[in-house]
Formats: sequence, C-alpha cells, structure tokens
Amino acid sequence: MKLFDVYPLYDVTPVKAEGAYVWDDKGDKYLDLYGGHGVISIGHTHPSYKAAIETQLSQIGFYSNAIQNPLQLELARKLGELSGCGDEYALFLCSTGAEANENAIKVASFENNKSRIIAFKNGFHGRTSGAVSITDNPKIIAPINAHNPVTILPLNDIECVKKEIARGDVSSVIIEPIQGVGGLDQPTTAFLKELRKVTQENNVCLILDEVQSGYGRSGKFFAHQHHDVKADIIPMAKGMGNGFPVGGVLVHKSIEPWSGMLGTTFGGSHLACAAGIAVLDVMKEEKLMENVSEINTYFKEQVKSLPGLKQVKGLGLMLGLEFDFEVAALRKKLIYDHKIFTGGSSNKKLLRILPPLNVRKSDLEVFIKALKDLL
Repeated sequence: MKLFDVYPLYDVTPVKAEGAYVWDDKGDKYLDLYGGHGVISIGHTHPSYKAAIETQLSQIGFYSNAIQNPLQLELARKLGELSGCGDEYALFLCSTGAEANENAIKVASFENNKSRIIAFKNGFHGRTSGAVSITDNPKIIAPINAHNPVTILPLNDIECVKKEIARGDVSSVIIEPIQGVGGLDQPTTAFLKELRKVTQENNVCLILDEVQSGYGRSGKFFAHQHHDVKADIIPMAKGMGNGFPVGGVLVHKSIEPWSGMLGTTFGGSHLACAAGIAVLDVMKEEKLMENVSEINTYFKEQVKSLPGLKQVKGLGLMLGLEFDFEVAALRKKLIYDHKIFTGGSSNKKLLRILPPLNVRKSDLEVFIKALKDLL
C-alpha cells in the first residue's frame, strides 16, 4: 500500500534526536531550528520528559474520559499556575490544535446561540471542517467546508470588525496573537484592546488562538499577555506535549459547561497528561521563558547585519527573518549543505525559526555562521 501523497518531502530521514539536534539514517547531525512546526518545546528526548512517559506507560497508558483521571487535575493545576490563568479558566483537554479550535468555536456558538465567525487575513487555524473554514487559504477549503458562516477581515482594521459585529449574528472572533503559517504578522495592542471591548459589548466570544504562539514561545506563557488583554476562550496545542499529541482549550469561568457539551476519545489520556505535566515541570524548573527572552535579544543583535534582511518578525522564539528575496533555495541549502532545519510560511520571503525553548546561544551561532556563508 502506498501513502496518500499530500506532503512534499525533503530527502532526510531522522532516526534519533536529542536537545536541539536530530540525526538521520546516515549518521549526519542536524540542528533543529523548526521543531516540527514549533512542537518541540523542551528539547528532543528531554530526560525528565522521557522518564515521565516511560513510568506512566508501565502503569496505565490510556483509558476513556468516563473514569477519574487525577493526572488531568494535576495538569490543570500546574498549567493554571505557570500561565497565570489560575481560577479564571477551566481546561478541556483534546489532542490537536485543529481540535482545540473546533471546540473553541463550538463553545462560543453554544454560549451565545449565534453562528458567524470573524477571522483574519493570513490566519491559519487548522485543517478540520470548522478550523479550515476560518483559515485564509482557499486552496485547502473543500466545498463542504466553504458553507460555514465565516467572514475574513484585514488584520488591525477595527472599523471593519465593528461593522460586521453590528449585524448581530457574530458568535466569535478568532485571532492569532502572532500569525504562524501566515508569516508572523501581529495584531497591535490598540487593536486587541478595542477588539476585546467591542466583543464584550456585543455578546461575542473572543478566541485567542495560542496553538503555536502559546506555551512560552513568545517569552510570556501566552503571546496575548504581551498586550494585557484577556480572552473568553484560548485554544492551545503544539508545545503542550513536546511531540506527544496534546491539545487543550481554556474556557473562561463565565461560560458554564454542561454534561456532553464537548467530548474526545484520546484527549487527556494518562500518557498525554504525563507528557503535558513533564513539559510544565521542565519549563518551570529550567526557567525556559527567561531563556526565550535572553536568546531573542541575542538573536536579533546577531542577525541585524545579514545581507538582504529586511526585518525580524515575531516575538521570543517564534521568529521570522524576512529577506528581499524568496527563501526556498536558501532553506534547501541550509538543510542539505549545512544540516540545519528551518521553516517557511505563506510569505515566500520569510525564513521561520521555531527552535526548542532551551536552545543555546552556541546553537544559534552555528545557524548565523551558515547564513553569513550562504548570503
């Protein structure tokens, strides 16, 4: 049987990984500055993470959400503490970012009994039925998804938002505090604050999609915390499990749950919780958010003189180097000639950098030297 051919693949086969590095089947070592789309948060095969999963697997790996699972409560408690969200939110566990966004827009619609969703240009929220309909990429929206009531608006145009909300049928506004696939553009603080105000005044749920920008990647636990705004609903995923499929939705305490409102088979399993707890413990013990801020400052200083560089976009370790040329050839040379993984985006001139949160300056020196050699 063949694989369903939907992925353009680089000719690299990783077989081993540790920290910010992976090794292929030929024994070649690669610097991983992409972490599988920002999934690797505490480094590949972190010893504490590995031990937590192995210990849990030797006890019980999975049972359904029809039974008590104290690990879910431990994960929620530690997440509330490290994120600063505490008692203001309740946690629903799932498995992926798309699933988190599906549940976020569903909760919003249940809450206010409205259906239309406002999303933004270059936004990306997933590939499942509801999530893809609020993603600004017509190529991946099938006809069955295109019937969802969605309006895509320009980023940072509050007057357009107010005009649409005034029609009275908007259930939720979903926005990424830092756009990932879209090219690392950000809403301004003024826009987010006004967005929070207009949604509150009109019984519209504000969903801040932290699937990629959350879990310390911006230097704060959630990227929207840089703007001092609060959401009704916060979907998250990528960094939660350091490679184990873990997603979640934080739902504000003002929204009441009811039995059967949401559900999932695999979300919140014993193994998933063990992975999630290990990530939070390592983030706290190793002060990874402080490292993110320190490395960000160093990185920006080191790259500012690169030939052809127009600007550095993003926050923390969710970064993009925007050049005055398309970067596809540069990415290939970085992979094949210098053994360095980086990412792309819908902005063809942007090189995306999403390393583990415990990446070291010495790791980035390797990358910067390679860039200087190639440029």
